[in-house]
Formats: sequence, C-alpha cells, structure tokens
Amino acid sequence: MEIADAVDRYHQYVLVEKGLSLQTWASYLEDLQAFFNYFSKKETTDDLSETDLYEFLKYELSVGHSVSTALRRLSSTRGFYLFLKKDGLYTGNIPDIETPKKPKHLPNCLNEDEVEALLNAPDLSTPSGLRDKAMLETMYSSGLRVSELLNLEKGQVNLNKGVITVFGKGAKERKVPIADYAVEYLRQYITEVRNKNENKGSKYLFLSKKGEPLSRVYFFKQVKKYSELAGITTNVSPHTLRHSFATHLLNHGAQLRIVQGMLGHTNIATTQIYTHVSSEKLKSDYDKIMK
Repeated sequence: MEIADAVDRYHQYVLVEKGLSLQTWASYLEDLQAFFNYFSKKETTDDLSETDLYEFLKYELSVGHSVSTALRRLSSTRGFYLFLKKDGLYTGNIPDIETPKKPKHLPNCLNEDEVEALLNAPDLSTPSGLRDKAMLETMYSSGLRVSELLNLEKGQVNLNKGVITVFGKGAKERKVPIADYAVEYLRQYITEVRNKNENKGSKYLFLSKKGEPLSRVYFFKQVKKYSELAGITTNVSPHTLRHSFATHLLNHGAQLRIVQGMLGHTNIATTQIYTHVSSEKLKSDYDKIMK
C-alpha cells in the first residue's frame, strides 16, 4: 500500500476507533511527516523496515532536537508501525528501542549571598520599595507560591505568632511560619505604607499605589529589576525565591517532610527535586575548594 493511503487509513483509525482529537492527530501527522521527509524515497509500506526507527531517532538527536521532541516523534512513528502490523500492512519486527531519558530540569536556585543581595535591593525610602522588601522577605522566609503571595489577605497573617495561613492548590490550608525579618518589614510596610493607601479597607495585604492587588507581571518585573540591581547574572523570577527557600532549608538540615509541608506539596516526590539541587550545590562547592 502506498504511504499516503496508509497514513489516511491510520488517520481514520486514530479518530474513529481510538477516539482521539483532531489536535492529537495533527501532532501525530506532523511527526509522521518529519519521518517521511527524512525517508523521502519510501513510497509503499513494503519499503519500511525495523531499522528505520533506530535511524530516525539517531537523526532527530543528531540535528539538535530536544530529547523530548525526539522521543515524541519516535512514539508517534512507532504507533504507526504497530497499526500497520495489526492491519497486516507491515510484516517486519517493531523493536523496543532503549530511549534516552529526558533530562531532569533542576529548578533555578540562588545561593544565600545572592538571596541577601536581592532582598537588600529595594529602596526603603520609597513606599513601593518598602512594600517590595516586605514581599521578598515574606516569600523567601515562607516559600509561598507567587499566586499565594499576591492573593494574601490581611486576615491570613498573624504577625504576633509569626504565622501565615495559606490556601494553596485545591484550596488546601496550611500554616507556614515566617522569619522575624519578614515580620519586621511587614509591620513597617503596614504601618508606614498600607495604612495610608487610599484603598486601605481592601482585604488584600499587598496593594499598588492605586489600592489594587498586584499582578504577576508587575511583580515579575520588579524581581527582575532587583536581581539586576543586585548584580545577579542568572535568570531570576519570583519562583526562584521559593526554590531557594526549599534548597537552603535542606542545606541546613531540615527534614524533607517538613519542607514538603511548608511548600504545600501533595506528593513528596515533588519536594525531592530539591535534594538534587542541594547535592549539586554541595558538589559545586567541593569542586571549587579542591581546585
């Protein structure tokens, strides 16, 4: 059978029998087109062989495509081969290829000196600088998600006890302690800035000059500005403070379950990524000492 006819039959199978969406099929088709662009001389299903899959994966990786892209294209093409074999259009073997593992992306993390420089970057002589200082200190000392920080309400913060009540993903409640430094700057911000805001009756803790809750985009830009003022050359975002908080806790001997609870992770496997960051940091420090 000609390749075009086989692909059309596979199209019907994917949509009708498997019930997949047109969007999924479009992804499959794109991958198959990449495969047959490489094997441009193959005209019928009789021209296909099991070595094609090995060669295609090798080619995908050699031209610089990411491991994720190469594996997705291999999976799509292998699915096409399985369909052809099921329908008797391909009689060869379909190999189980040992594929490269997707690289584990470790979260970006600052060292403690960089965090200190970042936290000291806001200009405390200005209302917005004092507010931003309080926000950065709060985020680093509690490990809040960006959305949790920006949506923080006055009633969720107990400055006397140094505890924040957070409603995270799935509206799950957790209580997180905050450091004395954060409490100090929160008190100063509330007294000197927030209580003088035109919308001081708002339920939200952190407000813009116009009395509105701050947007993620605005806070992202502020963090980028402060990281540049601090002379930090790596890419920094608000979430970097959360990553740094978790990593530094583990570096100082905190138990993984404690960090999991503070971050609000349902699965401890999500928290375990920070043990890898901690190990990488330890190895890096060791390498510097031994040079």
